[in-house]
Amino acid sequence: MNITLAQAEKIISSAKEKSIEINTKMNIAIVDSGAHLVAFSRMDGAWLGSLDIAIKKAKTARHFDMNTGIIGELSQPGSPLYNIEHSNNGLITFPGGVPIKNASGEIIGAIGVSGSSVENDHIVAETGALSI
Repeated sequence: MNITLAQAEKIISSAKEKSIEINTKMNIAIVDSGAHLVAFSRMDGAWLGSLDIAIKKAKTARHFDMNTGIIGELSQPGSPLYNIEHSNNGLITFPGGVPIKNASGEIIGAIGVSGSSVENDHIVAETGALSI
């Protein structure tokens, strides 16, 4: 299964609505099941430096099929995934990347969000991921 452009656009719309609700400006990336970019939105005024971070968060969430914040916990010194952020041409291991599942629970892609605190990034990403 793979995410469709229509689904990706709906997810971005939901994520943007949540961003506005919590008064943030986000970069929002959607990747498919192969971790390839399907859709991207940079809200007016969102940080330029967060553009690449949003895409890498989405790819990281899809590569490992888990929230990027969980990968971050597992990649601390002494933890089993220590230094994993150096693999796959660079990963992002802090919150804001979330796998996207279809109604059957199959992972069909991932969302990455960056532009605010990691807590806000995660809230917006999770809102988007749960909107389909």
